[in-house]
Amino acid sequence: MKTKILAATCVALTSIGTFAYAGDAAVTGAAGGAVTGAVVGGPVGAVIGGAVGLTAGAALEKPPHEVVTYVQEQPVPQERIVIKRPIVIGKALPDNVIIRRVPSHEKYAYAIVNDQRVIVEPRTRRVVEVIK
Repeated sequence: MKTKILAATCVALTSIGTFAYAGDAAVTGAAGGAVTGAVVGGPVGAVIGGAVGLTAGAALEKPPHEVVTYVQEQPVPQERIVIKRPIVIGKALPDNVIIRRVPSHEKYAYAIVNDQRVIVEPRTRRVVEVIK
């Protein structure tokens, strides 16, 4: 049993290294998935969760420069939106957060949350990038 868990962990870690080129989203997704899986299912859950998180994180595309520039130039709304959890790449924003579409880039929307500008996928509300 221990040998199987060790082997599965090695395979998962190798996969994480293979997909690291996909960017921070892939690494964040893998790490988040592994932690969640470990809590739910122990060592085997960590391996499975890491693989699932890696796949989800790798699917996020970094937005083009013109999208980032557009979001940076938008005025801050008078009504501040504050959420009590951290803003994490790959995680969806709550439904009460207002997101606005980026013109001529239908794959992206943005929100200003906790005084941070974030770019999201409008369909899933998943955070693609946090602009610093």
